[in-house]
Amino acid sequence: MALVSLSNIGQSFGAFDVFGGITASIPNDGRVGLVGPNGIGKTTLLLILAGEASPTTGTLHIAKGTRVGYLPQEAMQAFIGRSHTVYAEMLTVFAELRHDEKKLRELEARMAAGDHSAELLDQYASLQHRFEAAGGYDYPLRIRQVLTGLGFDEESQQLSLDVLSGGQKTRALLGRLLLEKPDLLILDEPSNHLDIAAVEWLEGALKTWDGAIIVVSHDRYFLDKVVNNIWEMSRSGVETYRGTYSHYVTQREERWSLRQKQYDDMQATFLKELDFIKRNIARDSTKDMAVGKLKRLIRQVKMVQIAGPDSLQMDWAKASAQWGISKAKWEVPDVEQAIKALPRPTNRPPQLNLNLHAGHRSGNIVMRTTDLEIGYPGVSLFRADDIELHRLEVAALIGPNGTGKSTFLKTILKRIDPLAGVITLGASLKVGYFAQAHDELNRDNTVLDELLSHSNMFVGEARNYLGRYLFRGDDVYKPISLLSGGERGRLALAILALSDANFLLLDEPTNHLDIPAQEILQEVLEQFNGTILMVSHDRYLVAHLATQIWELRDDQLRVYYGDYEAYLTARMQEREADRAEREAEKLAANGSQPIEPERKGLSKNEMRRRRRALDLVEGQIEAVEEEMMRCTDELQAASEAQDFGRIQAASDAYETAQRELEELLAEWEKLAVEG
Repeated sequence: MALVSLSNIGQSFGAFDVFGGITASIPNDGRVGLVGPNGIGKTTLLLILAGEASPTTGTLHIAKGTRVGYLPQEAMQAFIGRSHTVYAEMLTVFAELRHDEKKLRELEARMAAGDHSAELLDQYASLQHRFEAAGGYDYPLRIRQVLTGLGFDEESQQLSLDVLSGGQKTRALLGRLLLEKPDLLILDEPSNHLDIAAVEWLEGALKTWDGAIIVVSHDRYFLDKVVNNIWEMSRSGVETYRGTYSHYVTQREERWSLRQKQYDDMQATFLKELDFIKRNIARDSTKDMAVGKLKRLIRQVKMVQIAGPDSLQMDWAKASAQWGISKAKWEVPDVEQAIKALPRPTNRPPQLNLNLHAGHRSGNIVMRTTDLEIGYPGVSLFRADDIELHRLEVAALIGPNGTGKSTFLKTILKRIDPLAGVITLGASLKVGYFAQAHDELNRDNTVLDELLSHSNMFVGEARNYLGRYLFRGDDVYKPISLLSGGERGRLALAILALSDANFLLLDEPTNHLDIPAQEILQEVLEQFNGTILMVSHDRYLVAHLATQIWELRDDQLRVYYGDYEAYLTARMQEREADRAEREAEKLAANGSQPIEPERKGLSKNEMRRRRRALDLVEGQIEAVEEEMMRCTDELQAASEAQDFGRIQAASDAYETAQRELEELLAEWEKLAVEG
């Protein structure tokens, strides 16, 4: 059953039609990824679904009683007038539960005072059942899990809402929505203000979400993990695809190819019919047949002009009634002109025509480092494992913001000296650099002037070249200072493509690019005949390109050989090994404490009682340790399967068992000392 139904939804602002013709539905358990070029109206459609905007045309139906939650891209206006803490805001979600909890304490107090009436006991039993069924005993844990998962540590959970940054407010609003569990969760770029750990946690939470989701995101890896349907949005509607983002990419290519083939076949058929008509319309013996074919061909061409090739499946009477097709009085030359002018399939969006090509071959070893330390005088950012990067490899440098990734690239470019160690670049290298902030561009130049400053093209040639990067008409005269982030990125790529570099240093190359542009850049980089070192938060790009992962963590650059999936598996194994080592150290520390067999003043019965208690706790410790081993095995299997839902569940179970073990060890230590 559909939770949400859209019928011919359209939105206009004045004379400008943003989009129209959107007809689709979301089932109760649907997880929809909404994709399309920047500016196509994705956020506007989400606002309509959230009830915060009304469509110009069409109808929207949401099932009665549906609870809707909406996360905007930026939540600066959220929590206005509220000054309590982040944690206190999360508690407001459970106001009814907390009221029931207070009532339970009051009833318990009455029972403790001696009131054991049947009426009171029935009231208590009923309220307790309702409280437990609604999650009354675990809501504090849920709050902690959600806030911790979204990057709020103990200290930031106690921050006042009115001092939060825009990004923190967006994360807090997302946390509240996850705790509220609406039937339809609407998310507009939810990963914008999250680090990788928080995004991975959110993926696990949404993968097991009990309800419907529609999400706009430029994070293709995120879409792959969360959604099971893709809506591709255009000015004329949405096309729906089943499966993840990767499935959508494959299906879309198949549809585009099929439509192009249908168009080519249709035009070939029309021209073949027209050729028969030309050769036979003047002959007495075949004139009637040719005239009949001409009339039918005219009708078919008119139908395709109005409604596209699919209309050919309808009969003439239905098409005439639906689209008002009249019997056109065309001559043969008119028909031929109309056939040749039939528009080609338009579903494929405008594309960058990007080409990166290494001007010459480099040596086999492109870069090598020894005992490297990166930073500024007096400020060490990190030390690095020794690195060896070979020709045609792709290294992805990942890690939190502010850890020194961009500084490392500038050190390779010899703009900053290393604090220690050596970076050795290979033979026959020409380095091309794409800066994250595009600070290589002269903001006082126009687009055209900036390109000409990097090449010896004629103006006409330069304008044609910029057109390949979607700078058309007067766009080339825009000052760089007025360009959007995506436009500056396209210009920087256009200049990079002129360099003929064989070693590319790319600092967040997909930032500000919409998904179609990201796809083209990825395809071009996959075909690049040189070596790449890229800093990127785009896990989809990293997963498809990287042959080495360089992770910055805890002031150390660690090298992982292999692709992104191999890196994820290695990191999971490291975390489990660290946990096992910590537990072993705790057990060793507790086990080293002496257990006194006797103590003066204790009777033999008391010593036997304490020994039985100690044996019981030791048995419980063994059982919990076995549970932790099972969780470790499950984590390993889930990691290999890249099932983040299972990873989250196993991780939560492991942490619960770990807390229980700590409590049991404390109890064991106490009994051992007393016994």
